[in-house]
Amino acid sequence: MRVAIVDDEELARRRLERLLVAHADVTVVASLGDATAAATELPTLAPDLVLLDVRMPQLDGFDVAAALTATAAQVVFVTAHDEFAVRAFAAGALDYLTKPVDAAQLTRALDRARARPRAAPLDRLAVRDQGRFVFVPIADLDAIVAAGNYVELRAGGRTYSLRTTMAALAARLDPAAFVRVHRSVLLRVAAIASIEPLFRGEYLVTLRDGTTFTSARTQRAALRTALGLPA
Repeated sequence: MRVAIVDDEELARRRLERLLVAHADVTVVASLGDATAAATELPTLAPDLVLLDVRMPQLDGFDVAAALTATAAQVVFVTAHDEFAVRAFAAGALDYLTKPVDAAQLTRALDRARARPRAAPLDRLAVRDQGRFVFVPIADLDAIVAAGNYVELRAGGRTYSLRTTMAALAARLDPAAFVRVHRSVLLRVAAIASIEPLFRGEYLVTLRDGTTFTSARTQRAALRTALGLPA
């Protein structure tokens, strides 16, 4: 289990690190004191579980959790304040631990993470837009295009940038609703208006808004299958 810790208090981070050593199947992939850095870095690190403080400078734990909605990470809030529990579970938290965390509490949370089945496909994504988080419904997406350490979400004529990997995002999408036409391009099947053969197995794929993509030869069978055509 890949675990990340986010807490602006160094002593709290060190305590969790010591407790996690007792779990042979756990690897700590990040221990971060800066919530802003966490919101940026964690989607790329792809942890399975994030132990997340609530009250931190600049961004709080709920902002960081929102930045993880495109990933498969489960979130356990770890805080000295018990008044955020209802909000935490409403945000989809796996558990809510109060400081100081003891070994038994942490073990129970890890066992819950191990037992939880794969998350259901996403129905929306939280993205930063002009200093705030906005939610983009998956049903509104036309295309997802890889761009370095980010992906571009293209929806309704707008483009949003999200720091995550194509693989991490694709793992949380309904595989019947999207098709990969190139290693860096995922298209929503319902957004495809037509395909036109080019040469050597490639296609010119046109979306309903007129945007075009060229599919890779290696994706020919996947594209035709997604559209209900003989492979």
